[in-house]
Amino acid sequence: MTKSDGSATIALIASDVGVSVTTVSKVLNGRADVAARTRALVEDSLQRHGYRRRSRRPPAVTGHLDLVFHEFDTAWCMEVIRGVEEVTSPARVELVISQLGGRHRPPRHWADDVLHRSPLGVLLVLCHPTESQRRLLTRQRIPFVVLDTDSATAASTPTVGSNNFNGGLLATRHLIDLGHRRIAVVSGPADVLCSRARVAGFRSAHDEAGLPVLPSLVRYGAFTGHAGYEHGMQLLATPDRPTAVFAGSDIQAMGVIRAARQLGLRVPADVSIVGYDNVPVSAWAAAPLTTVDQHVADMAGTAARMVLDLARGIDVPMTRIDLVTELVVRETTAPPPSAAPTASLSPFV
Repeated sequence: MTKSDGSATIALIASDVGVSVTTVSKVLNGRADVAARTRALVEDSLQRHGYRRRSRRPPAVTGHLDLVFHEFDTAWCMEVIRGVEEVTSPARVELVISQLGGRHRPPRHWADDVLHRSPLGVLLVLCHPTESQRRLLTRQRIPFVVLDTDSATAASTPTVGSNNFNGGLLATRHLIDLGHRRIAVVSGPADVLCSRARVAGFRSAHDEAGLPVLPSLVRYGAFTGHAGYEHGMQLLATPDRPTAVFAGSDIQAMGVIRAARQLGLRVPADVSIVGYDNVPVSAWAAAPLTTVDQHVADMAGTAARMVLDLARGIDVPMTRIDLVTELVVRETTAPPPSAAPTASLSPFV
């Protein structure tokens, strides 16, 4: 019969799974020399029986924090690192930075590697631990927080993000208010919820204005300059090209700008472009970029403070924090050209 009052013992767990007390102890202490299947069975039994450790992990005051990216994107990731470092440096906490090569879930061995390093806590950026990894980290009292802009994490996972729907809405409203009626969107990967949320805001702004959304003007791709350039070339080389493009990241927007220049189009006289993120370089480009500010460094700092508070035994008041998004208007947006859109041989921006 399953116990749930926390009175379960190691001996009970060992008997339930059919392993030795030593094996259960190894799982509880994060030892790596336990087969993955055995570890999973023990973890499942610990959860079913409501096992509670008798000793508490002492509050953490020094050590290191694991900062795990799903992949490195220089400008955006540097803002995350800057925001985290502003919190960890005064606390004398070091950073160990790694990345998952574009995956949004860590590999199976990842949790074992974390246990070997024994960090104060883990901050995951645009990636989520699996359920078994989450249970293992929780069992070992290694707190973790997810920095994720898709707002789709479970309530049990502390998460910091931003309002992507509102960001897409603000960017598109701005272009519509300027008079644009043929607007394209180049968002991030279609399987990433923040990409779809920004497109949903884009669609909502069109619905408000009673404007149709043309399927051919809705594009998904990587949050990279190369993806922005390729989509920009495809969109802007046609006779019925859009007069404005909303890009899912500042780096994508810069790729679209490069495509516009290569096609002889002026920004913003011939085509307006809006980015997303407000990374520092966006203000210093040849044409300072109109963009949606999702306060990346503030998000990262907030998430880092949550990790350190949890490591010190301080309960966080809420498990989901969404920062506001704001439109920053600069020099890449203007009313559309009055004449029918055609390729121009005017000088580049």
